[in-house]
Amino acid sequence: MQTPIHLTARVQTGHKIEITTPELSEGDTVEVYVLPSGPMTTNGRTALEIIESLGGHRLFSSPAEVERYVGEELAAWDR
Repeated sequence: MQTPIHLTARVQTGHKIEITTPELSEGDTVEVYVLPSGPMTTNGRTALEIIESLGGHRLFSSPAEVERYVGEELAAWDR
């Protein structure tokens, strides 16, 4: 079994990570696992906040409106 090489790297501009290891030869095939050393940062917005920020027309303003519309459509199919 190969001995793993433990490195610490900093994410650079453009979300890039550069790894330099003299232990490896050019052309070697390696597997790379990235484990963040702390909590990953996010923009702090929920999915609903992102959707609402997109603007534009929303067909339904509540779950009740969706249910009513679907019920009407199903009733129309039965005719």
